[in-house]
Amino acid sequence: MRYLLVLFLAVGSFANAQVTTRGETPLVIDAKPIPFFDKDHRERTRFGKLEFRGGLVLTSSDVRFGGLSALNMEPDGEGFLAISDRGYWLRGRIAYDDGRLAGVRDAMMTPILDDKREPASSWDTESLTRDGDVRYIGIERIHQIARYDLGTEGFGARGKLLETPDALRRLPSNKSLESLVFVPGIAGGAKPDAPPHPLAGAFVAVSEGGIDAKGGIQAFIIGGPAPGTFSVKQSGKLEISDATLLPDGDLLLLERHYSVLEGLFIRVRRIARDDIAPGAVVDGEELMSVNSRCEIDNMEALSFHKNAAGDVILTLLSDNNYSPIQRTLLLQFALKD
Repeated sequence: MRYLLVLFLAVGSFANAQVTTRGETPLVIDAKPIPFFDKDHRERTRFGKLEFRGGLVLTSSDVRFGGLSALNMEPDGEGFLAISDRGYWLRGRIAYDDGRLAGVRDAMMTPILDDKREPASSWDTESLTRDGDVRYIGIERIHQIARYDLGTEGFGARGKLLETPDALRRLPSNKSLESLVFVPGIAGGAKPDAPPHPLAGAFVAVSEGGIDAKGGIQAFIIGGPAPGTFSVKQSGKLEISDATLLPDGDLLLLERHYSVLEGLFIRVRRIARDDIAPGAVVDGEELMSVNSRCEIDNMEALSFHKNAAGDVILTLLSDNNYSPIQRTLLLQFALKD
């Protein structure tokens, strides 16, 4: 998704600044703390079932930086891997000060390689999920999923395109694979004796805004024991920008909407794991909904980890569309049931 207001600003200086090096190169990221989330009520920390744990405004003089569209957090809560919609990997580590976000260190960027082992600058890389050391990227516009074995090949891995359902390939060009989740046999962080996830081995892919015959947002179960399609009930004009799988196997959806008249709005919604099945229409519980009175931007990435206290920490990241009037924000919240 691109803000209509800033389309013409996103081209600017980046258009002729393509970097084609294949090696990882260091990146200096400056970080400015966000001390409060609600600009009108600075003492407020609770937003629905989420508790604000800090945020950063990230900037860099490197022309490659920006457009961050997906994020995987490491279990330690420090390491992360993100992708940009211009076809770059970004890895680094988050620094904390007394449990609150303080900065980003050890940042490196390198091009994502396509199926021909060339820089994937023509791919609109929008979503990211993992199965151990293997990462999968959802590519908008061409409606494909690319597999990367980073454990064996590192960032020199060639993207191996997977077969995707015909219905997915018919999605609108710019409203397809914004959200992609791989479902492991037992959801990450679950107890060892927890029952297998009913969709173990499958991908759950939720389109950004493809509308099905039921009037809901099109979603797909790809592979696994019960492949098929399901529908996510849409609320107003909200579109889905990312998803992550919680330790208990529930699916979290990050949604957003922007208009010149209404401003910016985001929501986080929780879908029960057992509700997702072929033919289902799912809605779920709203965990947080906020508008531009809070410190938000074009929030496109969602991931989680557990901290030392056992809290589930959600990390949200925004896509600045390479625009000088938008920001790259890194926000964290604790999930409070």
